[in-house]
Amino acid sequence: MKFVYLTEKDKKTKAHYSPAVIHEKTIYVSGQLPLKKGERVPSSDNIEDQTRIVLEKLKTILEAANSSLDKVLRTTIYISDINYWDKVNVVYAEFFGDHRPARTIVPTKTLHFSCLIELDAIAFQE
Repeated sequence: MKFVYLTEKDKKTKAHYSPAVIHEKTIYVSGQLPLKKGERVPSSDNIEDQTRIVLEKLKTILEAANSSLDKVLRTTIYISDINYWDKVNVVYAEFFGDHRPARTIVPTKTLHFSCLIELDAIAFQE
């Protein structure tokens, strides 16, 4: 098993997890909030912007794990309001293009740091 960190600072975070874990060429990506490095609140209160941020973070983590978006097998998306579903779906479809990983969208009440979305994923390496 290998832990994936984007920086040395990530290894020393107070939160007890890594951005991803690789086990036998399967990559398990931890839940990603739409927070940019060092932020504790989202930079936008727009669901489309927040969706793009979590997807870009996913892409960055996958690249650090020697993988890519076309190797995503499954995503789970948590949204703070079911009414965001359509807007999230549009951004998600644009981002993944023809690739259609298995997906679950789970409406929740409140996400950490007042975020509107959180995304985790499972991908593979070749």
